[in-house]
Amino acid sequence: MKKVAVILSGCGVYDGAEIHESCAALLALHQAGAEALICAPTGPQMHVIDHQHGEPVEGASRDMRVEAARIARGPVADLAEVDPSAVDAILLPGGFGAAKNLCDFAVAGVDCSVNADLASFLQRAHAAGKVIGAMCIAPVILARVFGQELRPRLTIGNDPATAEAMGAMGAEHVERSVAETLVDEQNNFVTTPAYMLAQNIGEVFDGAQTFVKALLERCH
Repeated sequence: MKKVAVILSGCGVYDGAEIHESCAALLALHQAGAEALICAPTGPQMHVIDHQHGEPVEGASRDMRVEAARIARGPVADLAEVDPSAVDAILLPGGFGAAKNLCDFAVAGVDCSVNADLASFLQRAHAAGKVIGAMCIAPVILARVFGQELRPRLTIGNDPATAEAMGAMGAEHVERSVAETLVDEQNNFVTTPAYMLAQNIGEVFDGAQTFVKALLERCH
């Protein structure tokens, strides 16, 4: 049975992991007979958003890992304690948490930095030959961590500004539709647009099936 580290960034599209994408990926993994190890960094979110009104909640603070447990329906592993060699693949759902908590691309753009625990984990995983997948906006994390060294081929769909930023970080952006998955065979990365392009939950779930299939096919 393949084991996949699913790295969440909280819970909720505007300040954490995108719930539809996370659930779509988890369901696709389950249906493919793979085991998901849900994990997250420990530490505060950039901020807390009231999802009813789309506004920040003044003075509120939430921990990424604690919030990720809402999606996991129970305890979530601390990413800092997960050994990349213990899994076959890594999967990063999107949501603003990927661009606010796992990195600060949402505010810093091309000058963004990546959470130290996550950057270390991804570098060790890649060095160990693990396949790394990212959905929606999460490929910007791969662009930041690996762009200058590996020049990876990645997709977030077709958003010009984000594609340009990824290029400035060293990645090659390749346009893909919501139903498509891009495989960078040389670097062992798999990416898909998800809600960067999806118009509804059905498109997200259909795209996740194709994405997870490609991810698992590259597991050694």
